Amino acid sequence: MLKKKSRKLWWIAGVLVVLVGLGVTGFVVMSRPKNEIDESRLATAERGDITRSVVATGRIEPITKVEIKSKANGIIKELKVQIGDLVQPGQILAELDKENLEARVREAKAALIGAESNLKAAQAQLEKNRVEAEGPDVPFTKRNFERAERLLREGVLPQQSFDDARSAYEQAANRQNVAKAQLSVSEAKVAQAKAEVAQAQATVDRSAEELTYATVRSPIRGMVLSRDVEIGSPVSSILNMGSAATLVMVLGDISEVYVKGKVDEADIGVVKLGQPSRIKVETFKDKVFEGKVTQISPLGVDKDNVVSFEVRVSINNNSGELRANMTANAEIVLEEHKAALLVPESAVIYDKQRNASVEIPAPGQPKGREKLAIKTGISNGSKTEVLEGLKEGEKVILQ
Repeated sequence: MLKKKSRKLWWIAGVLVVLVGLGVTGFVVMSRPKNEIDESRLATAERGDITRSVVATGRIEPITKVEIKSKANGIIKELKVQIGDLVQPGQILAELDKENLEARVREAKAALIGAESNLKAAQAQLEKNRVEAEGPDVPFTKRNFERAERLLREGVLPQQSFDDARSAYEQAANRQNVAKAQLSVSEAKVAQAKAEVAQAQATVDRSAEELTYATVRSPIRGMVLSRDVEIGSPVSSILNMGSAATLVMVLGDISEVYVKGKVDEADIGVVKLGQPSRIKVETFKDKVFEGKVTQISPLGVDKDNVVSFEVRVSINNNSGELRANMTANAEIVLEEHKAALLVPESAVIYDKQRNASVEIPAPGQPKGREKLAIKTGISNGSKTEVLEGLKEGEKVILQ
């Protein structure tokens, strides 16, 4: 019985202690001044750097990017470069199987030799006709005929001898006439033979050029960004297929790159060519790359009822750290102030006329605070520059 009574007393004593504690706490809370401001809602006006900027988000692109396609049809026999290799203008990138192309060159050269032989024969015939057209034996046979005719009249030459002399003269004259008639024909044959030689030479040149097409060379200094074929892959000629030709590889000059991003129409009016920019990429989170605005699209793009403008920010990339297609944020610097007096944006109050003010702690005031008119400068969304109305180190109340 005593144990039950003792346990009850202990329980009552515990309840009394709790009630006393609650009473003390309530008294402290009730006795705290109503105008006391929580420390978590206070901020200090401090000096710092502030930048007003616009952010364009996009991907890293090389200034120069070239799709390499073959001018010849064929099978890839050799690949001379790997992805990431740096190449120079004229460097061999790939070799196609040349067996068929080399056979065409040999065939064309054989045809050229045949055409040149025909030309020589035609020229020889032309020279022969020219000689015959001049009739070098006509004067001689004519003199013989005239002498025979005189001797025949004098009765000292047999009739047969006279007939032989006349026949020789007539044959020489006929040969001359025939040669003159054939002269234009021979000249035409020579012209035709020359044309055939020129055509055969053009075929040789074209075949030789097509043979060079089987060696794919780099047109620029840059890096191999992608390699889209392997040894044994068939490729189609860009001369035959155009844009549908087989893509061999992609090269890009990454010594200078750019971010192609989009800026909202509300901000595009303050973006100017040449403005500096700070670029950050996911790969190098603690590093900032410097760039500048080099292109602003004059045409906006409407997507989901939001109009944006494409902006290009160029970056010097001599170090080669930035790679194509890296996601990047380009912070375009519109205005920057060093060692400015700054307060949190949430501490600034604006009235209907956009006049700015802040509240500061004032224990002597009924509400424990006082409103001060200030003159603001630029804002970056989290901090606002104060030009007038506050001093460094003063406390302001967050709203």
